[in-house]
Amino acid sequence: MKGYVQVYTGDGKGKTTAAFGLALRAVGAGLKVFIGQFVKGMHYSELDSLKKLSDQITIKQYGQDCFIHNEPEEEDIRIARDGLAEMKAVLSSGEYQLVIMDEANIGTYYNLFSVEELLDAVENRHESIEVVITGRKADPELIRRADLVTEMMQIKHYYTEGVQARPGIEK
Repeated sequence: MKGYVQVYTGDGKGKTTAAFGLALRAVGAGLKVFIGQFVKGMHYSELDSLKKLSDQITIKQYGQDCFIHNEPEEEDIRIARDGLAEMKAVLSSGEYQLVIMDEANIGTYYNLFSVEELLDAVENRHESIEVVITGRKADPELIRRADLVTEMMQIKHYYTEGVQARPGIEK
């Protein structure tokens, strides 16, 4: 089966959630999944869920903490670049059928790595691997080269009314 490149971007919520939904569908079809989360280094409830599927889904985080309200530190850049190198090897291995590069768009936006480096990793992947790249601010060149692009648009969110992220729903 030929793999395609999907991009989930936009200012609305649901990009990572949609990618994880696809991961569950893939596991149901007997596929192996690798998820690399850039920028993220915190604990999320989905990490606990994915532990139960660890024989089919591998997840790694390539971040210290969520720095998006500040500038990235040198360590943030080093971790992200090491993560991209690892994901490049995963993409070329053919071991997985679905590879999710969660928040890779944020990685390019904050110059943790270049869009050219991201595209090189994706375009030199094993031909059967489906790739999903998530995060706000997808680079126009990535959008141009992707096979499927979905933009999540925020119309209304209770977060703007002061509701904090709730366990099991937003975190």
